[in-house]
Amino acid sequence: MPWSSVDYPGHQAAVLFVGGCPWRCPYCHNSHLWETQTGLSWAAARAFLESRVGLLDAVVMSGGEPLAQATAVREALIEARLLGFATALHTAGVSPRRFENLLGYIDWVGLDVKGPFSKYDAITARKGSGEAARASVEILLQSGKPYELRTTVHPALLSDADLLAMVAEVVAMGARSMTLKSFRPTGCPDPELSAAYRPWLTPALAKALRAIMPTVVLPGH
Repeated sequence: MPWSSVDYPGHQAAVLFVGGCPWRCPYCHNSHLWETQTGLSWAAARAFLESRVGLLDAVVMSGGEPLAQATAVREALIEARLLGFATALHTAGVSPRRFENLLGYIDWVGLDVKGPFSKYDAITARKGSGEAARASVEILLQSGKPYELRTTVHPALLSDADLLAMVAEVVAMGARSMTLKSFRPTGCPDPELSAAYRPWLTPALAKALRAIMPTVVLPGH
């Protein structure tokens, strides 16, 4: 259970990794959590959190995909809040209904956007994932919750045109901020994808992205 100052911006947080994910994104850095439904028990996690009251101020539910175990995650969020912690969720929005049901227990959301919604099925290897993600983004933006939309960029999966289309899509939905991050090979289950990575951000692309969303956060900027 790592401590982090970046997984929930502005907070010193404990990060709880939840096992299970229905999607199979080839660049995933936590692919070892795709299948597992086990890990640190909530009893052990709660004991740790109790020992950190006054030292940490937040709990982040990450994964894997926390929505894969939404009932258990909701119960953990409730108990974390009772201990006085702020709460955050890292999700790809795999289930809009589950996501909406959890929002009342969450103070901040980091939502992964995989690319233009039309390309989701190819990236996640799951049919219908784009529709689920779009609905989850809409729910998040309409909720008024503080958030970060973020995208992992690998040029073999997302072209410059894809990135421009994706940012335009979320701007049209009401998003005013987004973070684009470069692929990292750590934990990637596809060695060929790791070997194929190359730098993708050019001055021209950065200018074009900022023309669509002036507040977009780009690597090295």
